[in-house]
Amino acid sequence: MTIFQQILDGEIPADLVWEDDYCIAFRDIHPHAPVHVLVIPRKPLVSAAATSDEDTELLGHLLRVCAQVAEQEGVADGYRIVTNIGEEGGQSVGHLHFHILGGRQLSWPPG
Repeated sequence: MTIFQQILDGEIPADLVWEDDYCIAFRDIHPHAPVHVLVIPRKPLVSAAATSDEDTELLGHLLRVCAQVAEQEGVADGYRIVTNIGEEGGQSVGHLHFHILGGRQLSWPPG
């Protein structure tokens, strides 16, 4: 069971900023920007690469939630949405999640 599933199950507390029937969003405990929020689906998907056509609506919803959370957090004028896939891509938790990063100038390339 992943740490994100434990958060979803209420076993581990999180600083929630969004919650609906399909996902939750909470502040990252090790932020890399002044605003660093994670958006995770309630459905246990390993990564974006592990989704199928049946997940299209959910993925769209997750991206809309990212935009709404960015607005709510005051960074709608400039932010980054990141999802990592696999160990080589920097994924450390095997549960699909989107990072919303903002509140400072973000450099490119990111890695």
